[in-house]
Amino acid sequence: MSIFVAQDTRLLIQGMGRMGQFHCGLSQEFGTEVVAGIAPGKAGLTLQGVPIFESVRDAVRETGANTSVVFVPGPFAADAVLEAVAAGIGLVVAVTEFIPVRDMLRVCHAISGSGSRLIGPNCPGLLSPGEKIRIGISPSSIFRAGEVGVVSRSGTLTYESVNQLSKLGIGQSTCIGIGGDPIPGTNFIDVLDAFEKDPATRAVVMIGEIGGSAEEEAAEFVSSEMSKPVAAFIAGRTAPPGKRMGHAGAIISGGSGAAIDKLQALEKAGIAVAESPAEIGKTLRQAAGL
Repeated sequence: MSIFVAQDTRLLIQGMGRMGQFHCGLSQEFGTEVVAGIAPGKAGLTLQGVPIFESVRDAVRETGANTSVVFVPGPFAADAVLEAVAAGIGLVVAVTEFIPVRDMLRVCHAISGSGSRLIGPNCPGLLSPGEKIRIGISPSSIFRAGEVGVVSRSGTLTYESVNQLSKLGIGQSTCIGIGGDPIPGTNFIDVLDAFEKDPATRAVVMIGEIGGSAEEEAAEFVSSEMSKPVAAFIAGRTAPPGKRMGHAGAIISGGSGAAIDKLQALEKAGIAVAESPAEIGKTLRQAAGL
């Protein structure tokens, strides 16, 4: 069973504009049950074969939606997440980028103790090939069902690592892009802990990048709490201090967040570290004996 999602996943699309409709269709093709969409001013219509509602609360009441993916533009995305949480949605995936940090502080405060989980923002979402669950924007054609969990701050490197694994004949249990923003709703430790407890996951790939201390904290968790093999890669090794590389959180500042510190922490924890993105799959295969 995929981690973090309900056994009877019923997906709601928040923001049924062009992108929302496009990915709604791809999720449906993958086998995910999409039960509703939100598009203010279009309630009563049907788009991509799903009914459109004015509010999340209405959609939950009428369809039993329990999972949501947010395609709402940055300035309004935090309110969309909060609306989903207030309506009782258990898992919210925020694909949206450029959500202001102050808005994310408000969101995290509201989610704390609510019973809801947020993945993202600025992320590709969650995909579980064996369960036919696609919540977000991941290209489903490269995935295959199996026993390796993937967690990554980088969407592109999520796809790269998954593609390598699949070409090596190694399938995936659940793949989660947690996003590269400074304040993620779900962090490495949250996902690693879930993978450790998940009987469907045998080994884990973790993709980190410069900036912050999330990878060092994850390394400590792996060292003390995990029995399953973990392989990792750190992106941005050549980035100069003070230069942001891609994600808002990927910046070396204040003497912290450098790649070398993360690499040393991972290796100290006994985590196999790939030297280049091209070696992620092979590094996992060797570490896990697959």
